[in-house]
Amino acid sequence: MNHLPQAWGRPRDDVYGAYDHSHFQTQLPNQHTQSPIVTGTSVVAAKFKDGVVIAADNLASYGSLARFTDVKRLRKFNDEVVVGFGGDVSDMQYLDRLLNSLDIRENYSNNENPLHAKNLHTYLAKVMYKRRSDFDPLWNHLLVTGLDGEKKPFLASVDLLGTTFSSPTLATGFGAHLAQPILRRTIPDEDAVANVSQEEAVKLVQECMKVLFYRDARSMDKYSIAVITTSGVELKQDEKLENQSWAFAERIRGYGTQVN
Repeated sequence: MNHLPQAWGRPRDDVYGAYDHSHFQTQLPNQHTQSPIVTGTSVVAAKFKDGVVIAADNLASYGSLARFTDVKRLRKFNDEVVVGFGGDVSDMQYLDRLLNSLDIRENYSNNENPLHAKNLHTYLAKVMYKRRSDFDPLWNHLLVTGLDGEKKPFLASVDLLGTTFSSPTLATGFGAHLAQPILRRTIPDEDAVANVSQEEAVKLVQECMKVLFYRDARSMDKYSIAVITTSGVELKQDEKLENQSWAFAERIRGYGTQVN
């Protein structure tokens, strides 16, 4: 019996002919991803006087198909950092493994000063820029939220080119067009952060998630939200939008997989 991988699942050679090995021999150059396939959409974040709040929905789309509805795109790094991922899901999983290995090394080290949000943002920026310089970019847009070395709220972005910037409110994907105007009405600049409470910031981000659900065709009504303060990280991964006016569709006969 032929146990080689190219023979797995094949009919018998003596009946259907020998396997054609020609497609294993190619002179084409190595190719990298030209465009992401399975993607997550917007990540929304805002500072408030005691910390940062960040949210992202749980949908991963296969093109225009709402393929995976339970993909968590917020990752807790330690007790004071959360990273939000927009873009390609496979590259997100690669970065997640990278951060897990970094976290393990940090836990086993004797360093008394653990990595804070600003350190992690610098690290991710260098990773993204290095991959871009190799012409093999990670197709993600990241938001790094948490506390800096002085325990102050920190929020910054890095994209697939390694471009970085910081702002009191940030959003990726369609959120940059639809959510940012809502966020900036309440938090127009860094000085306004001191006047925003945690409850106001959470309500503001939830409003943005509702607008994105209605306006962004790659969004859904189930999302994850995290609040980072000096007390730690409060992460909820299965939140649902309340009072959303499209809920009536579930009661329509023939909607989705409903048959009765």
